[in-house]
Amino acid sequence: MNALFVAAKEVGDFMRAPKWQFCLIGGLAVQRWGEPRTTQDVGLTLLTGLGNEEAFASPLLERFQGRVADALNFALRNRVLLIRASNGRDVDISFGALEFEETMMARAEPFELAPGLILPICSAEDLFVLKAFAARPRDRIDAQGVVVRQKGHLDEGYILHHLTVLCDLKEEPEIVMRARRLLETKQWQP
Repeated sequence: MNALFVAAKEVGDFMRAPKWQFCLIGGLAVQRWGEPRTTQDVGLTLLTGLGNEEAFASPLLERFQGRVADALNFALRNRVLLIRASNGRDVDISFGALEFEETMMARAEPFELAPGLILPICSAEDLFVLKAFAARPRDRIDAQGVVVRQKGHLDEGYILHHLTVLCDLKEEPEIVMRARRLLETKQWQP
């Protein structure tokens, strides 16, 4: 089995035991919904809420090696826990607390990454929102890949609503304008 899938299974099994809400995002979700590409790590969102992050981060760090010095404080400051699975693969766990992230968890569906390996994965629309919001060059390419591969099957109203709310918080409305053009033209424009 692919080493990233093994890492995703290991961390996913750990999170399932206490019934934590999580889903795959990032490169593994792109393989499901966008233009498949290689990825070097596993990306997950874990619903922690606000103020409870340490209750999730501490058990994870007891089980998995942190990838940065003082991984707990880094995670609490940056809302992302950087760990390494036992097979040496990197896993990035984003802490979720926003209404969008709660909705994303409710919409996540089980997906079979490999025979017998089923993990929750975010929807195509939620992946598009995450990628458009991040707006880094790789994320823009991934967002475009989702639009192209989903060929008009995306709920654009859902996407634009949630992206607008997030971009209002970030005070970057131009991201919504670019995303709207991408949905219309299937091309990311600066």
